[in-house]
Amino acid sequence: MREVVRLVCGIDVEEEGLFAGHYQCRSPSLKNIASLQRLVPFLERGLRPTLFCAHCVLTDRSSCRTLEGLRQHGCVEVAAHLHHWNTPPLDKDCPDWLAAVPAGAVPPPQMAAKLTNLFRAGQDFLGEPVRSFRMGRWDMHRAHWPLLEGSGVLNDASVRPLHGSGCAERDLPSAPPDHFHAPASPYWIPCNKGRIFELPLTVTPLVAGLPRLFSSLSDRWGARLRAGLRHWGALTLLPVEHPLWAMQAVTRLSLRRQGRNGARVLSLTWHSSEMMPGGTPHLPDEAAVSRFLARVGRYLDWLGQAYEVRYLTLDELRQEWGDRAITAPCGPGDWRAV
Repeated sequence: MREVVRLVCGIDVEEEGLFAGHYQCRSPSLKNIASLQRLVPFLERGLRPTLFCAHCVLTDRSSCRTLEGLRQHGCVEVAAHLHHWNTPPLDKDCPDWLAAVPAGAVPPPQMAAKLTNLFRAGQDFLGEPVRSFRMGRWDMHRAHWPLLEGSGVLNDASVRPLHGSGCAERDLPSAPPDHFHAPASPYWIPCNKGRIFELPLTVTPLVAGLPRLFSSLSDRWGARLRAGLRHWGALTLLPVEHPLWAMQAVTRLSLRRQGRNGARVLSLTWHSSEMMPGGTPHLPDEAAVSRFLARVGRYLDWLGQAYEVRYLTLDELRQEWGDRAITAPCGPGDWRAV
């Protein structure tokens, strides 16, 4: 009997400008949303994606028609995706474009107000509360978890293991979050009087003992090595960044380390702009986008031949497997609330 593997596919559905080096704050362009129609062949083969939708998408009539059309083709979970730089309320003196948008620099009351508006837009579209969330740019800090729990979030997919150095500079508001020590498998985050089910992105080191070794080194050298590990010593299940053989390698390594009695869950992700020719610098034309989507298709073909695959949305994963997930262990970083 083949091993059972659960695959959650999360797609960030957002305005254009991906990897352009600047962030549009007012009236962002949403032409890329129509390209989500290219998901239909994947839906017909059984994929059940979770679409993490930004506020500007959920409040745009044309984009909502595209989302509704996808929901009619198959099982699609509409979730929330915070781009705080263009989610109201916006400061009166906020420019049209920003060069940097660190989430840690947003005051908690303003962040809470933005989340309120985001989830209200999601509920207006769905007719029911949104259950799942992902923070833009994986910029989830420890202070954000109570805000999410207070907003009624049940599931999150904002944690990217092996990212962050744990250095002293991370306490600055502009510093990126530290997710280095986050578990590789789904886990529960106790927060206030509730808890949040976390699905981390599938990331695995090329050599199993490297993260532990780097964590044992002094702050000076350990922080540098931890910060650089993701560039040369780890693989991530991001199909836009890796060829098929690398996606197969991260899958095998990750499932082997989760063990037969573990979650055996894979988290696959990409962005809506990566489905539109020219929507991002690394996919400049139709040929590049077609090659990317064909690679996703070949990966799903290979996965289905090697394993018994269960396609699940993020909320379905919590319902099916959440009772067996661990509770977040003690440790430094922003991948847990306390």
